[in-house]
Amino acid sequence: MTRTVFERLAPPAAVVDASLSATRDGCFWLDDVGDAAQHPALAGAHSTDLLVVGGGYTGLWTAVKAKLRNPGTRVVVLEAQTVGWAASGRNGGFCDASLTHGEDNGRSRWPDEYETLERLGQDNLEALCKAVEALGIDCELERTGTLDVAVEPHQVAWLEEGAGEVLDTAAVRAQVNSPTYLAGVWHRDSTAMLHPAKLAKELARVAAGLGVEIFEHSAAESLEASGRRGPVLVRTPRGSVRADRVVLATNVFPSLLPRYDLFTVPVYDYALMTEPLTAAQRQAIGWDNRQGVGDMANQFHYYRQSADGRILFGGYDAVYHYGGKVRSAYEHRPATYRTLASHFLTTFPQLEGIGFTHRWAGAIDTSTRFCAFFGLAKQGRVAYAAGFTGLGVSATHFAADVMLDRLSGERTPRTEVEMVRKKPLPFPPEPAAAVGINLTRWSLDRADHRGGARNAWLRALDAVGLGFDS
Repeated sequence: MTRTVFERLAPPAAVVDASLSATRDGCFWLDDVGDAAQHPALAGAHSTDLLVVGGGYTGLWTAVKAKLRNPGTRVVVLEAQTVGWAASGRNGGFCDASLTHGEDNGRSRWPDEYETLERLGQDNLEALCKAVEALGIDCELERTGTLDVAVEPHQVAWLEEGAGEVLDTAAVRAQVNSPTYLAGVWHRDSTAMLHPAKLAKELARVAAGLGVEIFEHSAAESLEASGRRGPVLVRTPRGSVRADRVVLATNVFPSLLPRYDLFTVPVYDYALMTEPLTAAQRQAIGWDNRQGVGDMANQFHYYRQSADGRILFGGYDAVYHYGGKVRSAYEHRPATYRTLASHFLTTFPQLEGIGFTHRWAGAIDTSTRFCAFFGLAKQGRVAYAAGFTGLGVSATHFAADVMLDRLSGERTPRTEVEMVRKKPLPFPPEPAAAVGINLTRWSLDRADHRGGARNAWLRALDAVGLGFDS
């Protein structure tokens, strides 16, 4: 096997250790907004027209949109921790138009309707950006686009096979000055960058201003539906809510509908945040257009600048733990943070001496088709969406509209696409899930060391519609 650029050009161990010497465990975005509870815990019995379980993007967009559609609708949101505490506050802030986790994944699964899905995705991104402006949401939104970069020779060919003008080595390094870059494509209109925790907190502020009741530290423990048309009862440790309609927006956490437990698994993603760059450091790397950046490897890195001049660097080492549990202990993975720091300093050797202030992780709700799925339950009284697989910042906005459309019985272009109407295959139970997921991860790593060549296991997954090459 050939060594990757991150192995060939790796910095000395002492340089990596120095960069991490003052790093603290904690998500920069959540620290930046102050993640204290701002809403009471639910106590006693309540009733409402619409109950939303989950205080992340999916749930909050649903609550806001429900009130905008019909201001008289009573809406309650239940959040087990604090608003935006999980994936919505921890992600990289890449707000991508794609609803299908990229063109290749979308075309392979829905070839006949991909153009429709692409248009719906772009329209959704435009609508999200307009809503941010119209609602006065301060989330540091920037329409910078993203830069896909090739860091190995075989990845240049992948770029040339895709859409967009390919920037040669000199042109891509003129955008962002990294000695690892061989070529790139700048997708100018398909992605916005934002502050993820600010978006969540601001959505909660807007929702409360519209009359939505938000309860934090109020985990939903059970869901009961009596009869075919009666209300749905959701219980929390200290209270309950009786609702005509319910939206489940619980992301990677266990569903209140147990039969869907195997439709998602938690895969842990890790990230680092640097201290603010000095003027000399900024000049050394260029990056004046502030695009989000992602490389073309199977085990890819994503990175971007914050509004205060830091660099977030994440990805590469996605980890699944046997049993599919979400546990805070899984966020502490020193070897992964060392790997990320080494890869960062390989990407930007001119930043040697910079320090990382924050390190954190979060669980991604991965589905077997690598993008969201949707459904109705309890005779149409309960709607749900999950499985965003790490590309949900924009897709959650789409999901909110889908669920509200379906709860109202409304047929729209959103609800008629096959991606919305049909569900993915579930994951197998343990131990098969752990064996399959970790074998896939190992195989993707080998492909990155073999010029992108996929082994028999990956080709078999491709053949049955379970392949992944994003």
